Amino acid sequence: MKRPLSMTSFGRGEQGNEQEKWVVELRSVNHRFCDIKVKMPREYAPLEEKIKKVIAASIGRGHVDVYVTITGTNTGNSRLAVNLPLAKEYYASLVKLQEALGLDAPPTLEMMAANRDLITTTEESADLDQAWEILQKALSEALKNSQKMREDEGEALKIDLLERLDGLEKTVKEIDEIVPELLKQKEATLQDRLKKLLANVDLDPLRLAQEVAIIADKSDITEELVRIKSHTEQFRNFLEQDEPVGRQLDFLLQEFLREINTTASKINDPKATHKTVFLKNEVEKMKEQVQNIE
Repeated sequence: MKRPLSMTSFGRGEQGNEQEKWVVELRSVNHRFCDIKVKMPREYAPLEEKIKKVIAASIGRGHVDVYVTITGTNTGNSRLAVNLPLAKEYYASLVKLQEALGLDAPPTLEMMAANRDLITTTEESADLDQAWEILQKALSEALKNSQKMREDEGEALKIDLLERLDGLEKTVKEIDEIVPELLKQKEATLQDRLKKLLANVDLDPLRLAQEVAIIADKSDITEELVRIKSHTEQFRNFLEQDEPVGRQLDFLLQEFLREINTTASKINDPKATHKTVFLKNEVEKMKEQVQNIE
């Protein structure tokens, strides 16, 4: 099975003949869990759980709407039944009424049909075993078409995510390359500031250098960049796994944002600000894409 899979898809399957045709349509969108809703003719409702079981075996996560329709001359199990005893009594009553009122016209079928109790509708039980044999084939075809779309959409998402990941890696490398220069500048700025503040204080130059180094160390983003690189490698590995990875990818992107925000607050330098803003924007776009991955 190709991975990752998109949770957005459509699939259609048909089975039957000219007299009776079964059509199954599947529409799926992203969802935290596997949520399946089935709409089908009432007389076949007992087959709903079987449908859900088959779908759940193929789809691990997503909201799935299933529409089952039946068309053809043999559709429906409704039959008309005539209540003959009641019809005879009703006719006899109309004849008496005609005679009593001295009417010339005898009772007609139109008069009889006006009584809704004479002709009733009965429901015959559907042959569920036979229906499932046909329905299962239509469902299998719909799932196959849906799966193809999920794979194609998933591949497109994977390509987009990998391209954005390349952009993240390039930007992180650029930040990594300017870090030594930024630290030197920060140390020099701190040293100059402390000297001005302590101009009239007799302070050991070594102690001053130590204090500057401690303050500058708090601006060191080496650990954050290392973790971002590690997350990047994990992200690529997840995209190659043959199992649902949407939740793992979403978690990693949360960690990306955490490290990027920490990096931005630590360096606080105009040269790097636009780079960290770019990183955050790209991660947000990736989060939107990952929401559609199973």
